Amino acid sequence: MHAPEPLQCRGSGLDFRELRFARAMTFAIEEINNSTELLPGIRLGYQIHDSCASVSVATRATFQLINGLDPIFSLSASCSKSSTVFAIVGESGSTPSIAMARVLSPFVIPQVSHYATCACLSDKQQYPTFLRTIPSDKFQAAALVQLVKHFGWTWIGAVRSDSDYGNSGMAAFLAAANAEGICVEYSEAFYRTNPHSQIRKVAEVIQRATAQVVVAFIATGDMIVLLKELVQLGLPPLQWVGSESWITDLSMTQFGMFLGAVGFGIRRAIIPGLRTFLMDLSPAQASASPILQEFWESAFRCRLASGPVGPGAQVCNGSESLQQLQNAYTDTSQLRITNMVYKAVYAVAHGLHSLVCAEQNGSTLHCDRGMKPNPLQVLEHIRKVNFTLNGNRVSFDANGDPVATYELVNWQLSEHGQVEFVNVGYYDASAPEGKLLTMTRNITWTGGQSQVPKSVCSESCPPGTRKAVQRGKPVCCYDCVPCAEDEISNKTDSLDCVRCPSDAWPNPQGDACIPKPIEFLSFSEYLGIILAASSVVGACLAIAIAAVFYLHKDTPIVRANNSELSFLLLFSLTLCFLCSLTFIGRPSQWSCMLRHTVFGVTFVLCISCVLGKTIVVLMAFRATLPGSNVMKWFGPPQQRLSVLAFTLIQVLICVLWLTFSPPFPNKNMKYYKDKIILECDVGSAVGFWAVLGYIGLLSLMCFVLAFLARKLPDNFNEAKFITFSMLIFCAVWITFIPAYVSSPGKFTVAVEIFAIISSSCGLVMCIFVPKCFIILFKPEKNTKKHMMGKVPSKAL
Repeated sequence: MHAPEPLQCRGSGLDFRELRFARAMTFAIEEINNSTELLPGIRLGYQIHDSCASVSVATRATFQLINGLDPIFSLSASCSKSSTVFAIVGESGSTPSIAMARVLSPFVIPQVSHYATCACLSDKQQYPTFLRTIPSDKFQAAALVQLVKHFGWTWIGAVRSDSDYGNSGMAAFLAAANAEGICVEYSEAFYRTNPHSQIRKVAEVIQRATAQVVVAFIATGDMIVLLKELVQLGLPPLQWVGSESWITDLSMTQFGMFLGAVGFGIRRAIIPGLRTFLMDLSPAQASASPILQEFWESAFRCRLASGPVGPGAQVCNGSESLQQLQNAYTDTSQLRITNMVYKAVYAVAHGLHSLVCAEQNGSTLHCDRGMKPNPLQVLEHIRKVNFTLNGNRVSFDANGDPVATYELVNWQLSEHGQVEFVNVGYYDASAPEGKLLTMTRNITWTGGQSQVPKSVCSESCPPGTRKAVQRGKPVCCYDCVPCAEDEISNKTDSLDCVRCPSDAWPNPQGDACIPKPIEFLSFSEYLGIILAASSVVGACLAIAIAAVFYLHKDTPIVRANNSELSFLLLFSLTLCFLCSLTFIGRPSQWSCMLRHTVFGVTFVLCISCVLGKTIVVLMAFRATLPGSNVMKWFGPPQQRLSVLAFTLIQVLICVLWLTFSPPFPNKNMKYYKDKIILECDVGSAVGFWAVLGYIGLLSLMCFVLAFLARKLPDNFNEAKFITFSMLIFCAVWITFIPAYVSSPGKFTVAVEIFAIISSSCGLVMCIFVPKCFIILFKPEKNTKKHMMGKVPSKAL
């Protein structure tokens, strides 16, 4: 058995940023050792090991710390040795931290990391002794998704380090992105030690892709390797979205393609006295530590050596000054991860203080310097720490994670042409939903443009269309399909169209439902005006004829044609003409009942009068035969009674119809899809057709009787005129039935009005107009002598 060989790193050189982290730890420990409030009288010792970002080296260093072996280098002037350490601060990388945590867990030694962000380390079943002052990548992944969603990027590329940090962080990001409907065109992984061909392949995938936004969950060292390949390919500017590992790394500013990059970084902090401490380094102090000596020689490109120096080597002359240097070690303008180191050291110190020191009313009474606590006690007390350091709250949740807060960092050019990390917003995981991400200033995007770049697989579908996913492609690649004729979509990128209510119809754009126009025959439209005017003219004509008959009531032609029935017929015809007006206008409950019943009753009254006149003609002819006194059985009383009886039957039918199933206004939405027909539903079809059938039956009887009496030998015989009128009447109403059934919308009502006016006009023109012509223009024929004519007959 022998001691392990000294650890040596093989790589590209010293990482100045990591050295600043180590020096910040030294600064914090010295502050604590000089404090009179925190661990008074107790000095903390420390050892610093270089893990070389290697799992094997980090594991060997961990075993060294556990076993209490001498370190390779130490920045501690004096330290009382202990067999084991009480706590370990580190590591920076997630993968080495995982290896360390697995080694430390059986020994219950607390490990507080300042930069290991892998969400897997929050699993206390696997890593019970791990804590950290930097938020978990679980929160960073959620923050990146909120950022991508905020700017409307639904088509992105993704690259990651092929390590625990990159794989775990990207897995959390992809899961959250998928839940938000964000599609990933490609997801590539690599590591800096991969063969060049593999890294080249990743660079070519980025070059060929159509996504204009690239989310990079990559460690700084891996990112530099990838960007060198992209520069060689001449990649045009893309919008880079970065994780905290590289978005605030000053060494990345050498790549111009990153101008306009955005990402979340750890919040900046001010650590009083740190810059002075970092700069207060002399050649003699640097020579006392191998790592500081390497830093000095690398920074000033000279040799610190007391012995002989090789040929061609420049010896440091002592005039070198850190104040003149500009590198990651001297840059204290963006203290982010450095502050995490600072907080980690103070978290350990506060845990030890609460364990070994007694307090009362916030003041330390005494500290037990002889106490030798075990690591488990230290771990329990570190978990419970809750203090404020330089305005920042330090505490751990049940998973050993702090409250997640980030700054949104944007790479912008300063007035002097230098790249600056500008804070343009915040993300607070403890904020309520909807207020997680807060923007504070404008962002400069890739290429220096002020307009947010677009990165979508398909353009947004406007209202009036819906998304139809393209076969074999992600959900973000779709076609915009217009909604069906009775459906709308009232927002952008609708997944489905919604059907309009039954009384509404899509507007021409298909993005809103508008009420369907209601159609009915109104008095304000031309058709309604014409029909209403025709109805009024017909009624006026009937009244005018009645006036002519009244003025000439004593003339033979009026007396010979049964003046009482003629006046009653003219009255009924006037009502028939006027009843058509009830069919025009907006249907209501009362108008629907009125129009059909008035129509049915007035027409039956009209036909009853015509039927009475026809029977009178037949009876009159029978009365001229020798020995016949038939007229006494159908005199004026019988005529009135017959008209009343025929009419009362129709009235009874209408009463039954209105009682059991009356007509009612109805919105017919079946005939037209884009408009509503407001009509009168007949209610009972039996009642409606019974009314029409009864009118038809009387008309048919009247026509048959008039036809039989058409050639009776009398000059005043009305039968031939009644025959013509009934022929017209029946023809109108027979053609009305198919026209009524097939006419659309308001034209159904127009057909019915036309039938009413036409049939009424037929009766007026055939029965009364010839008589009026004789009365007004041929008065010589309106004499008893002329009326007796060739065949003598008795006047009625």
